[in-house]
Amino acid sequence: MKQVAQRIFRETLAAIDIHSALARKLARDGSRIRAIHSTIDLKNYSNIVAIAYGKASVAMAEGLSEILAPDFRAEGILVAPSPPASEFRGWNTFAGGHPVPNAASFAAGRAILDQLARCDERTLIIFLLSGGGSSLVELPLDPAMTLEDFQALHAALVTCGAPIEEINAVRKHLSATKGGRLAAAAPRSTKLTFGISDVPIGVESALASGPTLPDPTTIGDAMRVISEYGLLPKLPPSLRAAFETRWLKETPKDGDPSFSRAHFELLLGTHELTHAAHHACEAAGYVCLCDNSTDNWPIEKAANHLLALLDAQRVANPGRRVAVLATGEVNSPVKGSGIGGRNSAFVLACVGKIAGKKITVLSAGTDGIDGNSAAAGASADGESLSRARAAQLEPGNFQSRSDAYSFFAQLGDAIVTGPTGNNLRDLRIFLAD
Repeated sequence: MKQVAQRIFRETLAAIDIHSALARKLARDGSRIRAIHSTIDLKNYSNIVAIAYGKASVAMAEGLSEILAPDFRAEGILVAPSPPASEFRGWNTFAGGHPVPNAASFAAGRAILDQLARCDERTLIIFLLSGGGSSLVELPLDPAMTLEDFQALHAALVTCGAPIEEINAVRKHLSATKGGRLAAAAPRSTKLTFGISDVPIGVESALASGPTLPDPTTIGDAMRVISEYGLLPKLPPSLRAAFETRWLKETPKDGDPSFSRAHFELLLGTHELTHAAHHACEAAGYVCLCDNSTDNWPIEKAANHLLALLDAQRVANPGRRVAVLATGEVNSPVKGSGIGGRNSAFVLACVGKIAGKKITVLSAGTDGIDGNSAAAGASADGESLSRARAAQLEPGNFQSRSDAYSFFAQLGDAIVTGPTGNNLRDLRIFLAD
């Protein structure tokens, strides 16, 4: 069943195609494009600017270029975790840092703000955003804050166990590129934003820290997150001082004139991911149930809940193969200096719970990256615990040092896809024979 689970995961990845999603959402007929419930005539604009950043930015930029060609061309900025394999004519490209910003992240932030400052009412700006954008593009509001300061900030935030919307509440109030500030940087221009979402439904302003959307979070929210997770002592002096003196700058809110000509639409999100996984699961012969209620739950609570659902599926469908699917992120604070992320940690937490049972569990990131490991995630079945102990591998030891990847790599059960060029939510697959 581990092979079946991996096949379902890989078929799901193949089904969530960025190029076809863009072609559906941004269809062009001559000079007119259908965009976000309206039609826009490209001839009405003297300049088209495209800004693409995130883990899916290369495919999104390719898709937009294909739609515009050969009659129109965008002046573009592309920021990805690694340089694109081929040259993008007319695009200025940067290889930003993830999960913490690098020097190119700062350079990209400056280039984007400089580009937006030149835009006017005759400019059409198309933003193409995907997960990972918060670190790939960065620039402090306070020029006295350094790259090293922001690297320490990002590192502290992504390892503290806070959900993404709380992490971004902090980043938005320190950054010149987040929380609606890119929309505010070109207030007179028409702005279309298309997103590939790795954030929960209803909190799309957390995607890439919401650079073109009104920000629902406040300075008070940012202060609370810093206090609740004990982050102040982990920050460098300049950032500590910003919180201690309440220097933070409030973000643009709903009703700000900057958003009067700004529009947002999801290209791909939780619905598309769940639909593709459900289809692949049923095609493999499983009676499938989807449950997305465990988002941001602690690993143990989420594992117990989803395994209970799987048991209920077996009871309700006697004699049939059954499955439970879940998307979203689970809460997995980093405890040690091991290798892995929340997906492999989730599967490791299930190893003892499914021991001796005809159950398989898979959890993997659709971006192909799980924490600081080379894998997307891992899979386990009822024999994993006995195999581990035969190899003198004790799951609890690996859990205590956040080293889940090493555990599964030694068992041959790490799932390695390489970066997928996409980034929706994590996918968990439970199969029972």
